[in-house]
Amino acid sequence: MLDDLPNTLQSIHDRERVRSDGQVATYIPELAKADPDTFCIAVTFVDGTSHVVGDEHAAFTLQSTAKPLVFGQALQIVGRKLTVSLTGVEPTGSSFSSMVGLDEIGRPLNPMVNAGAIVTASLMPGSTPEDRFEHVRAAVATYTNQDTTIDEAVYRSEKRTGDRNRALGYLLKDKGTIEGDVEETLDLYFRSCALRATTQGLANAAATLANYGLNPHTNERVVDETYIKDILVVMLMNGMYNYAGRWAYEVGLPAKSGVSGAIMAVVPGIMGIAVYSPKLDTYGNSTRGLAVCRDLVQRYDLHMFGSTMHPRNP
Repeated sequence: MLDDLPNTLQSIHDRERVRSDGQVATYIPELAKADPDTFCIAVTFVDGTSHVVGDEHAAFTLQSTAKPLVFGQALQIVGRKLTVSLTGVEPTGSSFSSMVGLDEIGRPLNPMVNAGAIVTASLMPGSTPEDRFEHVRAAVATYTNQDTTIDEAVYRSEKRTGDRNRALGYLLKDKGTIEGDVEETLDLYFRSCALRATTQGLANAAATLANYGLNPHTNERVVDETYIKDILVVMLMNGMYNYAGRWAYEVGLPAKSGVSGAIMAVVPGIMGIAVYSPKLDTYGNSTRGLAVCRDLVQRYDLHMFGSTMHPRNP
C-alpha cells in the first residue's frame, strides 16, 4: 500500500510548500525569529525505514510535542493510577495555556495542556534539578534517536515571558496538585519545551510510540508497552489543542503539535509522521503540517476508523 510513499511525500511537499497562510509564533519572542519558509516532512516505519523530504537539517524546539514523551515518563516512573489522578484525561475545549483548564479539585484536565505538563514535569525523578532534567533529556534522546540538546536562547526567552505558566504552577501548588519547589518544576518544564530535534528525530519519536515503546532503530525500550494506550488515547483526544475534535474527525490519528511549528502523528503498529513548518493557525497548529497529515490520511486511508486500518475481511 505504501510502496509509492517517497514519491507521494515529494508531491505533497511540492504542493503544500506554496501555502502561505498562518503566522509564526510571537508570544515566545525567540520563536518569532524562525524562518517561515522552512518545511520538512519525515516518516519512519516501525522497522526503522525512514523517508525525509525538504529541510531535513533544520532543527527546532519541541515545545508541546515534548508533552506526550514526558507524560510517558511519568507513567513509567509513578504508574498510571497516580499520574492520571493528578492530570486527568478529559478534553478542555480551551487553549493550551488556559487558566480554566482545572477541575473542581485543582487537577489539570489532561497532560497535553500546559497545566498538565507542569504536573508531569513535577513527577520526574532526581535529587537535583540537573538530575531531573537529564532524565527528561535522555528519554527524549532515546525517542528521537538523536543527541538531544537544549536551545538556550529559546529556553531563556520562554522562561522570561512565562508568567502565565508561572501563575499556573503556583495555582497547582496552592491546590496541592504539585509538591516541592514550584520554580524548579517550572524550570524543568521550560527546559523540556526547549529541547531540540529535527523532523526525522520527531518522526522517530512518533514511530517509537507506533512501535509500542521500542525505538525502531535501536530496539531500545523507552516506555513499557502497557502505557502506550494511555499516551495515544490522550494524544488523540487532546493533542491538537482546542482543534482536537475536528482533528479526530478529519484525520483520526493520535498526534501532538507544538508552537514551534512541529506536528507528530502516530499510525499504531505502522509508522510515525512528523512535519515541521513554523507558520501556525489560530489554534497554534502548523498550517502546512495540518495539510500534510490530511493529505497522507486521505491518500492511504490511515484514519484509525477507516477501512484500511480495520478491513472488513481481515
